[in-house]
Amino acid sequence: MGKQINVALIGNPNTGKTSVFNALTGLNQKVGNYPGITVEKKEGICKLPRGVKAHIIDLPGTYSLNASSLDENVVIELLLNKNDKDFPDVAVVVSDVENLKRNLLLFTQIKDLEIPTILVINMADRMDYKGISLNIGYLEERLNTKIALVSTRKKEGIDNLKELIANYKDISITPCLNASEIDKTYFDNLRKAFPNQLLYKLWLVITQDVNFGKTDRKEIEDVTSFKTKSKADLKRLQQKETIKRYQFINDVLKVGQTIDLENAKDLRIKLDRIITHKVWGYLIFGIILLTIFQAIYDWSSVPMDFIDSAFASLSEWTKNQLPQGAFTNLLAEGIIPGLGGIVIFIPQIAFLFLFISVLEESGYMSRVVFLMDRVMRRFGLSGKSVVPLISGTACAIPAIMATRNIESWKERLITILVTPFTTCSARLPVYLIIIALVIPEGRFFGLGYQALTLMLLYLIGFGTAVLSAYILNKILKIKSRSFFVVEMPNYKLPLFKNVALAVVEKTKSFVFGAGKIILAISIILWFLASYGPNENFNNAETIVKTELANQNLNEDELQQKIASHKLEHSFIGITGRAIEPVIRPLGYDWKIGIAIVSSFAAREVFVGTLATIYSVGSDEEETIKNRMAGEVNPILGGPLFNFASGISLLLFYAFAMQCMSTLAIVKRETNSWKWPVLQLTIMSSFAYIVALIAFQVLK
Repeated sequence: MGKQINVALIGNPNTGKTSVFNALTGLNQKVGNYPGITVEKKEGICKLPRGVKAHIIDLPGTYSLNASSLDENVVIELLLNKNDKDFPDVAVVVSDVENLKRNLLLFTQIKDLEIPTILVINMADRMDYKGISLNIGYLEERLNTKIALVSTRKKEGIDNLKELIANYKDISITPCLNASEIDKTYFDNLRKAFPNQLLYKLWLVITQDVNFGKTDRKEIEDVTSFKTKSKADLKRLQQKETIKRYQFINDVLKVGQTIDLENAKDLRIKLDRIITHKVWGYLIFGIILLTIFQAIYDWSSVPMDFIDSAFASLSEWTKNQLPQGAFTNLLAEGIIPGLGGIVIFIPQIAFLFLFISVLEESGYMSRVVFLMDRVMRRFGLSGKSVVPLISGTACAIPAIMATRNIESWKERLITILVTPFTTCSARLPVYLIIIALVIPEGRFFGLGYQALTLMLLYLIGFGTAVLSAYILNKILKIKSRSFFVVEMPNYKLPLFKNVALAVVEKTKSFVFGAGKIILAISIILWFLASYGPNENFNNAETIVKTELANQNLNEDELQQKIASHKLEHSFIGITGRAIEPVIRPLGYDWKIGIAIVSSFAAREVFVGTLATIYSVGSDEEETIKNRMAGEVNPILGGPLFNFASGISLLLFYAFAMQCMSTLAIVKRETNSWKWPVLQLTIMSSFAYIVALIAFQVLK
C-alpha cells in the first residue's frame, strides 16, 4: 500500500482553485470546519502515479501571508505549525494566467518557508485569447520551482500536476529572493538570537496575530518579545518587503511573460459597462431573479408530484404489507410521511443551488456585490455584506460565518444580526407548500402568480434585512471605518463538473442535515400523537360511538372520527390545545401551533410535522398537499389553509428566527448570548405582529 502525502492547495480568490481541487479529487471530497473555528474546510483524496495517495486540503483564498481576516489566518497557522496533522509535504499555489504578477506575491512568501512549492498556472486556455505567452523554462529557473500549465475547462495539465505532486521531493526549497535585505541589521540579530529557527517563520510570528497549535508557547513568547521595533516600524518593514517582492516579480515577468494587447480579444470591459450600469445593472439582476423563480416552479413540478405520490403509496403499502402494530404505525404514520415532507422539496432546492452556482462560476456574482455596494452604503453596510446576505439564500449558518471577511466590527455585527431575515433554503419547503395551497396557478405576462409570490417573499426578506441594518446603524454606537475592495474575475462559462459538485454537495448536506432532525422529531411526534394520558384517549372508541349513536355513519367515517378524537386527546393534542389561544388570532389551529413550535429545531420541520400529524390514524392514500388542503378551520369553518391564514403563515416564517442552529452560531461569532437573545425576541415578536395584522385584515 502506497504512502499518503499532505498537499495544501493555496491561492488568491478567483484563481480557479476550486476547479483544480475538483479536478484532483472528483467526488472523493468532504466539507467541514477547521477545529475550533467556523471557517469552511474542504479536503479530498487524489490518487497519484505509482500508488501514492494525496490528502488534499483546499485552504481559504488569501492574497498574501499578511493576514487581514480570520479565514486568511487559517492559511498562516497551518503553514507555520509543523505539528499539525495537515501540515503540507508540498504546497500547490494556484495562479491565474491573467493575474500572474499579483498571484506570485503569495508564491514567493510560501517559498521563504522552505516548503516544496509547485506553481499551477491555471486558465491556460485563455492565453491566446488574451495575447499572453510564457517562457516556462525561464520562469521555473528564476522561481526555483516546477510549473504546471493547467486548463480545468479543457481538462489539460492535471496529469502533469499529479506527476509533479508525486515527485515533490525533487522540487527545490531554496527561496526565490533574499527578503531579509530590507533591514540587514535587524534580520542578522534575529538570526543570531534564534539560530535554529527559520528566519521568515520568525518574521511572520512577530508581525502576525495567529495561533500555533501545539508549537512550544515559550518559544513563540521568546520570539514575540524580540519586537525591538514599534508597530509602525514593523508595518513599514512589511511594506518594504512587499515592494521588494514585486520588484523581483517584475524582473522575472519582463522575460518570462509576453502580452500582445493588439491580438487580445477582450469583451469584459464592454460587458461590465452594461452589467454594472446604475440602471441596466439592476434591471438585468431583476430579470435574472424572475427567471430563476419561474424556472424553480416550472421545472420541478413533475418530479415533485411524483415524489409526493410515491411517499403516499409507500406509506399505504407499508400499512397493508406489514403486520399491524406500533412499529408498522410508526413507519407508516411517523417516519415515512415525515421524510416525505422534506424529500419532496429536493428538486426545487437543487434548482436553487444550481442557479446560485452558475451565477458564482460565471463571475456574475462579483458584479452583483459591486452593484449592491452603492445601495448598501446608505444602510450602514458594505458591499461585502451582500455576500452573506446572498449566500443566506442557501443557509444562514455559513452566511454568518462568511461575515468574517468584513473588517469593521460594526458592519460585521449588523450583517450577522440581519442575515437571518434573508430567505434560506429551510424556509423554501414552508413557502412552497403554503403557496401551492393558497395562491392560484394563473399567469401574469407569462409569469406564474406562485413564482411571483415566491420572489416577493425573497425580496421582502432582503428588504427587511437592509431596513433593519439601517435602524441598527443609527442605534449602535460603535465607531468603525472600512474600505470596500472586490475582486472582479473574468467572465467564463461555468464548468459543468464544478456546478454539479456544488449542487450535489449542498443538496446532500441540506437533506441529511434536515433529515436527521426530521427523523428524530417525526418519531417523537408520532409517539406523542399515538398515545394519551387519560380516559378520553384510552376509551376513544366507546366515547365516539356513544356520542354519534344517532348518526348513520359508515365504518370509514366512524374510524375517521375515532382517529380525530384520539389525536385531539393525545399528548400532542393536549399540548396543542394549551398553545392554541396564543396562535388562534393568527388564523392557526393547534396542529399548526405544534408545527411552529417543533420547527424551532429547523424551519423545514414544519411540513414534516404536519405530514406526521395528519397521517396518524389516517387510512387513506393521500398526498401531504391533499391532506393539508382538506383540513377544516374548527372556528370559522371552510379550509384551514385559506388566503388569509396562508399569507399570515408565509409572513410569520419570513420574519421569525425559528432556527436553533443559527442562534448557536450567532452566539459563537459574537462571543455573547446578548445578541442572539435580542435577535430571537425581536424577530419573533415582529413576525407575530405582522402575521396577526395580515390575518385580521385579510380574513
